Amino acid sequence: MTTDIAIRPALAGDVADIARLHRAIWCDTYRDLAPAEVYRVLDEDYRRARWADMLATPRRDQRVFLAEQGARLVGIGAIAAASEPAFEGRGEIKSLYIDPSIKRQGLGRRLMRTMMEEFAAMGYSGAALGVVVGNEPAIAFYRALGGQLIGRYTDPGPIWRSDNLIFAWDDLSLLS
Repeated sequence: MTTDIAIRPALAGDVADIARLHRAIWCDTYRDLAPAEVYRVLDEDYRRARWADMLATPRRDQRVFLAEQGARLVGIGAIAAASEPAFEGRGEIKSLYIDPSIKRQGLGRRLMRTMMEEFAAMGYSGAALGVVVGNEPAIAFYRALGGQLIGRYTDPGPIWRSDNLIFAWDDLSLLS
């Protein structure tokens, strides 16, 4: 299982590792869902710049957590205030990426639990996320964790206007 994996807050010095893992997992996850142009534009350099900006100017309503196995980054979880009105005031899970080599070992659940606990500490009573229509493994995972389908929205992207389902948890203790 994932007992040898530590979860900690991200630091500015983690940007390159975060961008590399994010890009690799994103490409694998969306290879059959996203338009080809998106892969060219949302490259590792683009991701590095976005993560660097986020971690260099932390906001009080935003957190990034990393999962490490030894010195290797194997998971990323990010939360913030909701970016879409459809989230109805719940905290938003912005990112959840798990290295495919350790999927189905409980790390996704651990990162979700960490994020839910942080939302509670931030004063939120619920959490929600958008998942791209067609990302069936993620949809099944969120349903297995008790997420309730509450709506849809179109992510404005920077490049890809993806159609997303919104899953919500109105009891943050469900994963404790």
